[in-house]
Amino acid sequence: MGRIKTYSWALIMGILSVGQTNASDAHVKTFADCAGRLSALMEHQWLFSDPDANRTQNERAAMISLLEAVMPEDAARQVLAYRIEAKQAQAVLLTRATFNEDRQDAAWALARSDAEIGACRSLMLG
Repeated sequence: MGRIKTYSWALIMGILSVGQTNASDAHVKTFADCAGRLSALMEHQWLFSDPDANRTQNERAAMISLLEAVMPEDAARQVLAYRIEAKQAQAVLLTRATFNEDRQDAAWALARSDAEIGACRSLMLG
């Protein structure tokens, strides 16, 4: 192969590998966020003895399995940070929806919470 061809091939492969890394990073972030959000929902459901808590617990376990399948070994700290941040955000929405005296704001928080959880659930089969 000529120099230009070799260089071009290396450049293309480099660009493709960067694209795959970015896609993988996006999956890690998405699955970590969803694991955190489902954790917050599960704990909220436990607080109110909601029978859907078992379903959420199973969904959370499935999301963690997806996360572990795509997570690089050296990303544990960052993944934990993503999970905690998302869990806190979801807990804030659930608290706002449940204990808020402003009905409009509570309804908005509930709709936002449902949308976030719905997006996570849509990632799983079944």
